[in-house]
Amino acid sequence: MRRRRSIQMIDRQGGAPTALGSCIPLTSLIHVLAVAEYLSFHRAAKALGVSQPSVSARIRTLEEDLGVRLFERNTRGVRLTEAGRLFVERVSVGVDQLDHAVKTVGMAASGECGRLRIGIHALIPRSFLDELIAQYREAHPGIEVEITEGTARDAVMQLRADRLDVAFVAGSPELPDCHSRPIWTEPLVAVLPERHQLATLPAITWADLAGETFLVRHGGTGPQVHDHIVLRLAGRWPTPSILRFDVGRGTLLSMVGQGFGITIVGEATSLLPTTGIVFLPFADEPEPVPFSAVWSPFNRNATLRNLLTLAGKMSRPSDSPQLARQQ
Repeated sequence: MRRRRSIQMIDRQGGAPTALGSCIPLTSLIHVLAVAEYLSFHRAAKALGVSQPSVSARIRTLEEDLGVRLFERNTRGVRLTEAGRLFVERVSVGVDQLDHAVKTVGMAASGECGRLRIGIHALIPRSFLDELIAQYREAHPGIEVEITEGTARDAVMQLRADRLDVAFVAGSPELPDCHSRPIWTEPLVAVLPERHQLATLPAITWADLAGETFLVRHGGTGPQVHDHIVLRLAGRWPTPSILRFDVGRGTLLSMVGQGFGITIVGEATSLLPTTGIVFLPFADEPEPVPFSAVWSPFNRNATLRNLLTLAGKMSRPSDSPQLARQQ
């Protein structure tokens, strides 16, 4: 190896560093291991790509420093002494560990090993986020991906506590202590029971929904859905009723099908297998809902950088989930 590194020898009796301490270069140890493997200075030098006198000189200097003969030389070749055998056993373990550490740190620096902690509002099969994570895992099999589901508020709190690397949330949050970037968009759709009087319309308006009973989850994007309904129906008559439930997405859709009320969701939810409900686009919703990645500016994790790079390649701001699946 061209770079010289030193190891520290510990005195077995006192436990303190001896004078030999930091004067053994790693190159000398590599040469010892090579000679021990080939039992030949000539073949070891050839394998290392150096001259035989160089190998001989390094090992002779090491033996003098240690005060121990590591090899017996004779006309028939080279063999390890008992002290040399013990020395090689221990050095080989240390060198293997060092080699593994060097490879591991290099892979971690490039984002090829380690972990990535992702906060999400939902992971719907065939949605943009689902395909993003699937492609990332395929491209980086050495990364352990951890997924946590919750509200945007929960996700931001976990980001600040360094329990998440990135969170995907609805909207375009402006957080002074976090970075954010819009990744994809989804149109809003209304979810109605099949037997609802408006279910046969090709599209729906917010005015059509005045006076309806809306069902909203406590978790996921529920808080943002609640605020959006209030914003769009403010000042309309009759006033809507908004009921909040601590249920999952599937349960909420089933409640809609049973006539508990209606709800609004991102278009990706229409990809779920459902019965008894219809998804209607809005004719007067001005623009699709953006979904953003949020992360800490102090996070230098290469795994995060690779995910954001992939998301940027996949994203198309105006794409619907159907188009996103074709990318």
